[in-house]
Amino acid sequence: MNEGIKVVSILGEDYSIKAPVGEDKTLMHAVTMLKASLANTKKKYPTLIGDKLLVLAALNLCAEQIEMQQAHQQELDRYQEQVSATVEVISKAIQP
Repeated sequence: MNEGIKVVSILGEDYSIKAPVGEDKTLMHAVTMLKASLANTKKKYPTLIGDKLLVLAALNLCAEQIEMQQAHQQELDRYQEQVSATVEVISKAIQP
């Protein structure tokens, strides 16, 4: 009945979270990442507790995700430019 249900503790609260089949490792990785972000945020802002700490840690994780997405998009754009330049060189070389 509790198949796929994981109980995780975050800030002293237990949460029962259902992970889709095969996603339990991803869930546990996310929990580990959140706990690390909470610890880092707590070091920077030792007076924060509870929801305020959780929200700031979550915002920091979101900001990191946005930065990674932007960097990934820049890489994709750079690769697309390289491919386009290569295609142009090849096109010129095979034109009669």
